[in-house]
Parts: sequence; structure tokens; C-alpha cells
Amino acid sequence: MRKRSEPHTFEQRLHEHRLRLETQRAELPQGERREALTARIEQLRTAAEMHAMLTRQA
Repeated sequence: MRKRSEPHTFEQRLHEHRLRLETQRAELPQGERREALTARIEQLRTAAEMHAMLTRQA
């Protein structure tokens, strides 16, 4: 039987996704696509901060 890997936490998934987008953004020239990635990265940072804030209060 195959062993399942450890599940990743929400915070880990947000962090890994943000790192992937930052790597992609670094390879892009200035323009719309780069600005869209920058906005998405900021959304992921906000989501991580909100999650941390909400889980502390619980």
C-alpha cells in the first residue's frame, strides 16, 4: 500500500504559491502580466495575514 504524504497547511500552500508567482514575476518584463502577478502576490500576502489573525482569535 502506498504511503500518503503529509498534508500541507493552508499557510504552507499560500507561501509556496506566492514563491512560485514571485519566481515567474522575476522573469517577466515590465507590463500588464507582471502587474497582474504583483497584485496576486499581494492578495496572497493579505490572505496569509488574515488567516493568521483569525486563527489567533479562535
